[in-house]
Amino acid sequence: MRIGELSKRTGVSPRSLRYYEEQGLLASSRSDAGQRHYSDAEVQRVSLIRRLFDAGMSSRVIASVLPCVDVPGDLGIAEETFTAMMRERERIDADIAHLIETRDALDVLIKGNSRHRAELSMTPEPTHGRP
Repeated sequence: MRIGELSKRTGVSPRSLRYYEEQGLLASSRSDAGQRHYSDAEVQRVSLIRRLFDAGMSSRVIASVLPCVDVPGDLGIAEETFTAMMRERERIDADIAHLIETRDALDVLIKGNSRHRAELSMTPEPTHGRP
């Protein structure tokens, strides 16, 4: 199938599909006219790539994980994939911890602002020189 059909079947833009190919995540053959052609198996591969991106993985990490799909019976590759996924999970945990710290700092500012607004609402407004 050509890139347009793969795009329709997966919901992924042709531009993204070309990017996946540039990153070594997806393979195609070329016609004599240079058009990309994909096998039906690539539909499932694109779905997997999308799930990996949705899990927060970069294309570099995805490229390191995909050999586990391509060579499922290789224990060494399975171990490398596990290590890569655990590193990603640790990175995400660190990002979450940082976001929680950032949210907590914002909460302190929000409380301060709330107190300030409450104080202002109890203070009579100045008359600017009017009796």
